[in-house]
Amino acid sequence: MWESDNDLLGRVDRNRMPRHVAIIMDGNGRWANSHGFLRSVGHTAGVKTLKNILKTAVNLGLEALTVYAFSTENWKRPHTEVDFLMHLFSEYLEREKTDMHANNVRINFLGRTEDFAPALQKLMTDSMQLMKNNTGVKFNVAADYGGQDEIIRATQNLARLVKAGEIAPEDITAEMFDAELDTCGQPPVDLMIRTGGDLRVSNFLLWQTAYAEFWFTDTPWPEFTPKEFIDALVDFGKRDRRFGALNK
Repeated sequence: MWESDNDLLGRVDRNRMPRHVAIIMDGNGRWANSHGFLRSVGHTAGVKTLKNILKTAVNLGLEALTVYAFSTENWKRPHTEVDFLMHLFSEYLEREKTDMHANNVRINFLGRTEDFAPALQKLMTDSMQLMKNNTGVKFNVAADYGGQDEIIRATQNLARLVKAGEIAPEDITAEMFDAELDTCGQPPVDLMIRTGGDLRVSNFLLWQTAYAEFWFTDTPWPEFTPKEFIDALVDFGKRDRRFGALNK
């Protein structure tokens, strides 16, 4: 297993730890600009942060970690930045997949992955195939992902079943809808973390975060550390989660 900081991990109450943490990794470009760097430097630094946070999740025994890597709206960015992000994504997968596999990580990709270049699609498929039998952290990478798009796709799939006469509209349940989502079979998000100072969900996991706790920080993603990740988990453990009911 990746080397761990036991003193840091010991701060977390394992009985009050979230099962599923989602992270909006924001602030790469602004961090780069504030230091006089190109935006690409910020994205590269952000990859190093992701590796450290995934290591921490593995050592904590977190059930699921979902990160927002590339949204459906990110295609609107300059072509040079999009091309760099695709290259960085490919490089990260190629370099890290062996270590992730050795640490029992099971990787999954959320979104319209068929829109990526064939070589990247193959790398994604190969990575999932390599780790498909692993039983550790479910590491979901949301790429070409949008929460509204995911809900539309799930609705279309159920509508096809209705049209085919396999189910009636009134048969549709929350569980059936959940089964059509990219996160099928995984627990709902307990904790959503957003770095970079913005206070919004940005079309990320709209269904899965229905009862999530939110934790925002001004820290840009390249400066987000395992210690701050632990701070978020400790804060989560202190919250009173009632899910609409009253505590006795």
